[in-house]
Amino acid sequence: MKIIRDPQALIGLLENGEFADAYRRELTETIAALNETAGPRGKASGHVTLKLDIKLENGMAQITPSLTSKRPKEGHGASLLWVTEDGELSTEHPRQHDMFPAGPRAVEPAEVRGA
Repeated sequence: MKIIRDPQALIGLLENGEFADAYRRELTETIAALNETAGPRGKASGHVTLKLDIKLENGMAQITPSLTSKRPKEGHGASLLWVTEDGELSTEHPRQHDMFPAGPRAVEPAEVRGA
């Protein structure tokens, strides 16, 4: 009688060996997505979860594997805006006065002097 005690051997037997290939692909693709997302920041997180549903009946075990994974979503940078008293968004702080409310002022050309 052949006894299976090694989890790696068990995974290799599931779905006639095809599940191990699916598991490897999922793990490889998740790591590649994490690596791409981390980029210059150097940080990203995710997971690959292997679940084995086991039903025991009349001395036989029926094992059904499943995989789930969480890969990072495409990141977007945050933007900061101010909220006015009326609940509107503004690029300027609502409680600070504009130093130049009329906009840029005209400047007279400088007089050029000869040497």
